Amino acid sequence: MSAMPMWVNGVMANTCDHLDQITDGTPSSTGCEDCLAMGRRDWVHLRVCQSCGHVGCCDNSPMRHATAHFGSSQHPIIRSFEPGEDWYWCYVDELAFELEDAPPAPSHP
Repeated sequence: MSAMPMWVNGVMANTCDHLDQITDGTPSSTGCEDCLAMGRRDWVHLRVCQSCGHVGCCDNSPMRHATAHFGSSQHPIIRSFEPGEDWYWCYVDELAFELEDAPPAPSHP
């Protein structure tokens, strides 16, 4: 796999050094698993951890569970879990990217 960096603030970003941590993990839920456990459904967008499959809500959501998962697990890469989106984000390298030859992105119903 090779990362195709995206433009960030008008500058071509560096490459991600954590591609070896991407697995074919199955998404853990069809919604933010932490919000659902709390009885909430007020997330904005969903992200899936590429190390373990944890599904969390984005930073525009009230609870920000995807970033919280990174903070507790140190799993560096998430992928959008939204229909029609195929991008990744590396928290460590602060880099958004797409991958050539990546399987189609999963998405919630």
